[in-house]
Amino acid sequence: MEKKKLGNEGEDLAVNYLTNNGYKIRATNWYYKHKEIDIVAEKDEILSIVEVKARSSDLCETPGELVPRKKQRFLIEAAEAYIQKNDVDQEVKFDLITICFKNGKSNLQHITEAFEPHLL
Repeated sequence: MEKKKLGNEGEDLAVNYLTNNGYKIRATNWYYKHKEIDIVAEKDEILSIVEVKARSSDLCETPGELVPRKKQRFLIEAAEAYIQKNDVDQEVKFDLITICFKNGKSNLQHITEAFEPHLL
C-alpha cells in the first residue's frame, strides 16, 4: 500500500476508534512550523496528543522505535504551541496508536501515555 494512502487510512481508523471510545476530536493534522500533531483529542478533561503509526506488516516495534526521542521533542514543541494558541488549561498526555494492515485486515493498538515529556 502506498505510504501516504496507508497513513491517511490509519489516521481515519484512529479518529474513528477514538470517537467510538468517548474522545472528542479537537484537531487532526495540526501543524506548528514543520512539526505535525496527527490528532488532538480530549476525554475526561485530559488533552491527548496522539501520534498515529500505520504499517503494512506485523513487525513488532516498540513505542521508542516508532516515536524516537527527536520525534517526541517535536511533538512536545508542537503540543506546547497548540496549548498556547488555544489557551488550554488541562492535563496533557501523549498517546500512540499503531495500526498494522495485513491481508486486508487492520489491527489497532492504543498505547496511552506512550512517553512522558518531563523525561526528555
